[in-house]
Amino acid sequence: MKTNKSIRAGLTLMMILTVLMLGACSANNTTTTTDTRTKVGIVLTEVGLGDRSFNDAAFDGLVQARDEKSIVFDYREPGENGSAEAAFEEFAVAKFDLIIGLSDTVQADMEKVAAKYPDQQFLMIDSKSELSNIASISFRAEEGSYLAGVIAAMASTEDRVGFLGGMEIPVLRNFEQGFEQGVLAVKPNAIVDVVYAGDFGNADLGEQLAAQMIQEKGADVIYVAAGLTGVGALTEIQKLGKYAIGVDTDQFFLAEKAILTSMLKNVDVSIYNAVNSFIQNNHSFPQKEIVEGLAENAVGLTALHNITLSDEQQKTFDDLKKQISSGQITITLDQ
Repeated sequence: MKTNKSIRAGLTLMMILTVLMLGACSANNTTTTTDTRTKVGIVLTEVGLGDRSFNDAAFDGLVQARDEKSIVFDYREPGENGSAEAAFEEFAVAKFDLIIGLSDTVQADMEKVAAKYPDQQFLMIDSKSELSNIASISFRAEEGSYLAGVIAAMASTEDRVGFLGGMEIPVLRNFEQGFEQGVLAVKPNAIVDVVYAGDFGNADLGEQLAAQMIQEKGADVIYVAAGLTGVGALTEIQKLGKYAIGVDTDQFFLAEKAILTSMLKNVDVSIYNAVNSFIQNNHSFPQKEIVEGLAENAVGLTALHNITLSDEQQKTFDDLKKQISSGQITITLDQ
């Protein structure tokens, strides 16, 4: 009996070992298959994941491509753990097929590395480069911001609204100017206060600046484009009983009593489409510079909240949107 028990125990052990070995082989096969997929690296802004805005949207686009098994990807969040330049260098040394950088805040670092690795393909979001191995996606975000200005003007009872930006960089200057021109298209005598925080990652600062714009300037609608700093601003705007317009993703859930709408910049969709185009074109881009706006559905507004437009206001909004999409209205930018 003891012998039979020993045999059975031995057989059981062998079966377990066999299953484990087969599992290991399966895992190895999966790794091999994964390694044949297009490898994408992305360097986020210093704010990193959790901004509920630009970084999160970009990350989501790669997650979708990964889930469809067309790519594998890795990411880096520059800041405490290292510089953007070091992150780009790491991806380049590892021979990633495509390396993505977000915003012109990391452009200089990308260009340093791209110059050292001329055969490596890079993709810059929200800025452009003269280097031949850096393709770009930029958005006519001023078009969506113009519509945000239209809504802000319609919602304002004080005829005084505000724009709160993270840093005064070219892309946000475009946001600001589109917004202001949209406001003035509806209310030519309205006042638009503009404040830049100088920081995308300081929620407390966002609260302070929003309070100042409301309590000292009298703004009753504020368009917030400031990353994590903006999250603090939205919270404060709601606390003070005023209205806000979010950015990049639908930020309604952050301040449900304050958000009128959010200006969507569909970074996730654009990155997803660009990656697929890169794969389909044998790891190259059919065009070096991709520029998208309202006509391409790359920017726009979410559904309205906390406001109901009159029939006349809705007609005005629809007419202005159509004129921007068709090019009848040209937004003036100073850069």
